Amino acid sequence: MADVKETLLTAEGLKKLEEELMYYKSVRRIEVSERIKTAIEYGDISENSEYDDAKNEQAFIEGHIVELENKINTAKIIDESVKGDVVSVGSKVTVLDTMYNDELEYVIVGSSEADPFNNRISNESPVGKAILGKRKGDEVE
Repeated sequence: MADVKETLLTAEGLKKLEEELMYYKSVRRIEVSERIKTAIEYGDISENSEYDDAKNEQAFIEGHIVELENKINTAKIIDESVKGDVVSVGSKVTVLDTMYNDELEYVIVGSSEADPFNNRISNESPVGKAILGKRKGDEVE
């Protein structure tokens, strides 16, 4: 049996995934079912592009549901309240870009929650990897 990789998530991130899963199960599944039903009513499904499109969308939705369930089932919740000297997943860090003398603030999160536009960077990203394990005052290239 393959090793199961845990999904690092904040409590907020887990909640968002659970909400997305419920949406896909309770709304998207029904929508695509209705599209398939309507397409079948057009008659011959062998050359029915609406039917083919709806079936493809259904496959995508079901795959996404499985992906969300796997992330939720393998979730390891990050304790964001832990304050320590060493940068770890869940840490809020301020980085000084010496080239532009600009301070940037990041939260280190698991890859499922990464959102660079909102300063949430993955522990698996180049920046995340570079600062994990560092302490205040450490320099990173």
